[in-house]
Formats: sequence, C-alpha cells, structure tokens
Amino acid sequence: MGSLCYAELGTALPLSGGEYSHIKRGLGSPLAFIFMWTALFNKPASNAARALLFPEYAIQPFYGVCPAPEVLKKCLALAVLWFLGILNGRSVKIAAWVQTVFTVLKMMALSVIAIGGIVLLIKGRKENLARFENAFSSDIPDASQIAEAFFQGLYAYGGWWSLNYMAEEMKNPSRNIPLTVMTAVPAVTVFYLLVNISYLTVLTPKEVVSSVAVAVTWADRVIPTVAWIIPLSVTVSIFGALNSSMFILGRLSYAGSQSGHLPVLISMLNIHYSTPAPAMGFSTIIATVFIIPSDLIALTNYFGFSVWLMIGLTCASLIVLRYREPNLHRPYKVFLPVEFGMVAISFFLVLAPIVWSPQVQYIYAFLFMLGSLLLYLPFVHFKLHFNFVDKITCYLQLLLEVSPADCKYE
Repeated sequence: MGSLCYAELGTALPLSGGEYSHIKRGLGSPLAFIFMWTALFNKPASNAARALLFPEYAIQPFYGVCPAPEVLKKCLALAVLWFLGILNGRSVKIAAWVQTVFTVLKMMALSVIAIGGIVLLIKGRKENLARFENAFSSDIPDASQIAEAFFQGLYAYGGWWSLNYMAEEMKNPSRNIPLTVMTAVPAVTVFYLLVNISYLTVLTPKEVVSSVAVAVTWADRVIPTVAWIIPLSVTVSIFGALNSSMFILGRLSYAGSQSGHLPVLISMLNIHYSTPAPAMGFSTIIATVFIIPSDLIALTNYFGFSVWLMIGLTCASLIVLRYREPNLHRPYKVFLPVEFGMVAISFFLVLAPIVWSPQVQYIYAFLFMLGSLLLYLPFVHFKLHFNFVDKITCYLQLLLEVSPADCKYE
C-alpha cells in the first residue's frame, strides 16, 4: 500500500529528495523541515544498524559459538560505512554498478536458503514439520507488541520508500517507478517468506530469536561442508543494502540544502566527479555517531517509530495534493481508499506503542522532532545569517573542491 502511494508521488513529482520534496509541496515548508531534521538522524541510524549487521556475519563464523569482540565489530562497521560514503561521493556510476552486482549476489544467496527449505519440507522429516504444527499457538499480542513487530519486520521491506529519492535521476520515471514497485515488492515478499519458512524447518523459534546470525546457524546445520557460503552471501547482501541507503541519504541532504533548509555547502557538487560529496560526507558523519551505542533493536525501534510518522505525513501530502492540485499530471494514480488506509496504518504504528506501552524515549523523539522548529524559525523563516558562515563556506569549498550546482529548487 505504501509503495503504491509513493509510486503516484514519484511519477507526478519526480524530484530529488523523495519524501522531503513531496511533504514540502503538499504540507508546507515547516513540516518538510521537521521531516528533514528527523530523517537526517533516523536514516543514518538505519545505516548504522546495517553497518553493525555487516560484521555480525563477516566476523562471527571465525569465532564459532563465541561472541566476536565488540571493538572489532565496530571498527569493521565504521570501515564499511566510510568506504561506501567515499565511493558514493566519488562516482555515481561505480556505486550503481556495485548495487547491481551485489543485488544479484543477494538474490542467489536467498535462493540457496529458500530452495534448501523446500527440499527439507519435501523430504517430510518429522522434526522439520513439527515446528509448523503449532505455529500460531502463542498468546495474542497487544497493540504495542504488534506495532513494534511491524517496526522490525517492515525494516526488511524498506526499499520502496527509497525509490523516489532517485526519481529525478531516473530514465522515464513515469513507467519505471510503478513497474519496479509492482514487480520488486511481491518478489521480495515471496523470497523472504520462503527464507523464513526455511529457517523454521531447521531452527526452533527460540533458536531464531537467540541466534545473532540466523543464516549462519541455518547453514551450519543444513550444509556444514560449505556453510561459509551463506555468511559470505549475507554479508554481500548487507553491503548492497547499505550502499543503496547511503546513496539515497546523500540525495536528501542535497535537496534540503537546495531548498535553503541546510547550509549551502551541502548542495555543492565536486568539480571533478559532479557528485554531492559534501552531502555524502555529512550523512556519513552522522551515521558514524550512531554506531557507537551499537544496540540494534533500539536503533531499529527508534527508526521504525519516527519513519512511520514521516510515511504517514507523506501519504497525507498525497491526499492534499489530490484535492489541491487536481490537474497535476499523474501518469499513475493509486486507488484513493489505499491512501487513507495507509495514513491510518502509519499513525496506528506511531500511536500504539505510546498508548499501550508508553516509554520515555517516545517523548524524547517527539521533543526532538519539534525542537527542529527552534532552528527553522530564525534561520529559515526569518533568514537569520552570519557573515562568518560565508567565510567558512568559502574555505571548505576550496578544501573539498566543490562548487554550487547549476540550478536550485524553488
């Protein structure tokens, strides 16, 4: 439902910046600034979570049942994060090529696990089938648990909200965005469903929860002689996902700077590679800070809570644009009840944990988002400016070898 709503926005308004640009057009500059302020922290938090997953699969096989050292995992996570940040800051073509190669490798790895599970089910061993006999016999979760489960489950399906960030650089977005959504989302759903079924043919739910690297545990039991293939493949998968996320986050910072919501330096392009190198560096630095705590569940829950509020606002902007700009050219139009349903679901996912399981971090998250207005009012609305900022910008331009882009967003 969310991907279909975003497909309409991406085809009608193919602008760099994705959700930020759509909220600005539909709901106004203040809400767009709140979104950008929030996204500049929750999206790097997501990148940090992916970077921390990378060493879990890359290092853990060398330590067997023993946990790998935390310092080593953090160092490798930082190295991968900065490698991809520099890569995306230097060449869009190389980053796109890396993404294509690693996506193919990821699908091959998922195919191995999915086919392995199908083979085990066909053999019909009692121990493999027994885990499915009472698969839905647990206690019914409350609304808060359902929402938090969605945060963590939908985290794996998050590519659809990233597609619009590259709409401006896409060939024929009117055709390619809906086509991508309608083929990729079902394909990912089928693959992940088969993979999880495969896990449950070998592991108990308790083992799945307790395992740091589920695919590694699965491989050790199903294909022990070549078990190293699976952690290597999952590592490749995480690397590719992190690469695409880094690419997208740079576009958000770039669009925000073009609109005057961030320092002008961030919207500048490298004079040698024509890439938004300052924007990539800015987002990579923020993600680096989030790697320090290294609490994956906390990062994922915070990311899920804030991102679904932003998704709700984005879908609300779609509804507003339907009525405010009925003559806007829309190559693709989603069924209107889907838009209202998506807004309702998004706000349920935001409000359910607060109402049924209130925690202080949710209050902090709201205060953090509203705190962005303390910057918006003086520096954006009233255009407060300090001369020393221009001197710093000029110095950094020379140091980083960047210059303003040819055009600006209005």
